[in-house]
Amino acid sequence: METLAHNIQSIPLNHYIILSAIIFSIGVMGVLIRRNAIVIFMSVELMLNAVNLLLTVFSVYHNDPNGQVFVFFIMALAAAEVAIGLAIIVMVYRNTNSLDVNVLNRLKN
Repeated sequence: METLAHNIQSIPLNHYIILSAIIFSIGVMGVLIRRNAIVIFMSVELMLNAVNLLLTVFSVYHNDPNGQVFVFFIMALAAAEVAIGLAIIVMVYRNTNSLDVNVLNRLKN
């Protein structure tokens, strides 16, 4: 385990921050641009994974396991979000035969 921490610390912290920012930006763009509900949920998962990466790296760099504990809570939250989100997507698809987010406006009536 010590060699893993050493390998993580051998890469500069700025590289992890830039990588996480890129992944988070891809997720934000996916949420804002795409219209497919499944792609939107995958983009939200990308954003959560970018945060998980940063929490893990900061935890290793500061020799504090609290960040890794938060990662487990975020992973549990993401699993619950996926389960509920997929159930909602299945119900919307059954009612509208489409996964387009704009079609959801028809469900108001």
